[in-house]
Amino acid sequence: MEIALNMYQTAAIAMLLFVLGRFLTNRIAFLKRCCIPAPVVGGLIFAIVHLGLHVSGIVSFTFDSNVKDFFMTLFFTSVGYTACFRLLKKGGKKVITFLLVAILMVCLQNVVSSVLAGVFDWDLRLGLCTGSIPMVGGHGTAGSYGPMMEKDLGIAGANVLAVAAATYGLVAGSLMGGPTARSIISKYGLQSEESEATIMEIDDETEEQKAKSESLSIDAFTNAAILLIVASGLGTLLTTAMNNIHIEIGNFSFNFTFPTYIGAMLIAAVIRNFCDAKRITLPGKALDTWGNVSLSICLAVALMSVSLWQLASLAVPMVVMLLAQTVLMFIVARFVVFNIMGRDYEAAVMTSAFCGFGMGATPNAMANMQALTKVYGPAPQAFFIVPLVGSLFIDFFNGLIITGFLNILPIFG
Repeated sequence: MEIALNMYQTAAIAMLLFVLGRFLTNRIAFLKRCCIPAPVVGGLIFAIVHLGLHVSGIVSFTFDSNVKDFFMTLFFTSVGYTACFRLLKKGGKKVITFLLVAILMVCLQNVVSSVLAGVFDWDLRLGLCTGSIPMVGGHGTAGSYGPMMEKDLGIAGANVLAVAAATYGLVAGSLMGGPTARSIISKYGLQSEESEATIMEIDDETEEQKAKSESLSIDAFTNAAILLIVASGLGTLLTTAMNNIHIEIGNFSFNFTFPTYIGAMLIAAVIRNFCDAKRITLPGKALDTWGNVSLSICLAVALMSVSLWQLASLAVPMVVMLLAQTVLMFIVARFVVFNIMGRDYEAAVMTSAFCGFGMGATPNAMANMQALTKVYGPAPQAFFIVPLVGSLFIDFFNGLIITGFLNILPIFG
């Protein structure tokens, strides 16, 4: 028996699963330590139960994807509003360097995953579902590109593979970051050069400024909604125009395929930087809140819609590809990030963070750094650079790079 749930029923179940996930993450230390998102926990529990019901022939559910698509677009539009290039310039050479290393990592993840997909005789684009889509992108990007690749590109298994890889990445990034940095600190005898008192004064001042400047009013929340919805609407027009681009050079013919939210993200970035140039203040806190809420709803729907029975045929290649991503992350973090970022204590802390958001998400990176600094002392540069790159810029560039790979890989088979 198959039961089709409409938009309202899909949203209702998603929110109940979010509540379940939040309850469990607040009470299970492992989930909290690895920063596993609440909707991921609740959604995966439902997916496992759904697997049992499907295999036993009792019942199968289908869900309305409009809820997920709408909130997914809102989330990525909010990401676009964080792309402040003035802050990138202000951050100095180390911010640019860390961002460039992160962009290099995104490209390497996609190259490795595509090559291994060819080895296993997969569609090369399916390999991206173990590349930067789930690794750097996390569950948010996995929950958007997976269904899009299945629905629009006809790549079977993309959604379940991307979600499974994202879950692995969250755990692996949290577990490998600390030990990698500790081995570096121990080997080179590194230590913090900042006093705790100074950092506390800076933190207190920062929190006070945030309290004054980021109060969330009804007007701010409404204005944020207007900005998100307008940019999303205009963005769909831009995406449609971009998808209509057709290139013909001799016998070579090429069509672009962009996910719906790319246009919205670009429009939001343009609005953000125009407002910065004109000194117009945007409701940043409200935009961030809308983005977090949208991501939670999107993730809950995406995870509960996962058909785990589709994973059986992909299991062995997936394990090999994820292990390859783990080795790649360790090599880049240990031997590239540490050396390029200065070979000092701050660089070691940034190495642990790189493992976090390079395989999971920025909260994993922050958790890795916090665990280290509690033992070895403050690292103010790392706590400035990592959130700036991990929260504001890497998702923006990751989306563009993934789209480029999706359009280029069909040329190679």
